[in-house]
Amino acid sequence: MDGPSITERIRPATLADAAGVAAIYDPQVAHGTASFETEPPGRHEMARRIGRCLEKGWPWLVAEGEGGRILGYAYLNQFRDRAAYRHSAETSVYVADGLQGRGLGRRLMEALMAEGSKAGFRQYVAVIGDSGNAASIALHTRLGFRHVGTLTNVGEKFGRLLDVVYMQKG
Repeated sequence: MDGPSITERIRPATLADAAGVAAIYDPQVAHGTASFETEPPGRHEMARRIGRCLEKGWPWLVAEGEGGRILGYAYLNQFRDRAAYRHSAETSVYVADGLQGRGLGRRLMEALMAEGSKAGFRQYVAVIGDSGNAASIALHTRLGFRHVGTLTNVGEKFGRLLDVVYMQKG
């Protein structure tokens, strides 16, 4: 791990966390390849997404630091909308710039999967944008996910063709 450890409290997200979540996610959309979105969604859309998860009973967690600052977040969506997928979740985890590599993503994911089990999920699928996203692939590997496939050149962002890596834990 790089840098000093982080002290945080992991808790369920509320709609009031949308601005803090957007502050982490929007730069990833604007400058990164982990997300295939091309326009930062902003806090109102993030509030809608948080609300949807909460309405469905799916966990959305935030890591809150000193002064209430959102340091990272993780959430689950049902892997696909059809009923047969009701026990399979797609994972998402993002950590604020400058805080990667300190174990925060791992702590968020461990808490997320524990909450996911309570919500009835038995399978977890990571859909990792950009096969060059070594940090996310390493995080999921450390958490016991296994590589189950790669879709090559299915996305394009910043003039680059991008792969999607699928990892699964169940």
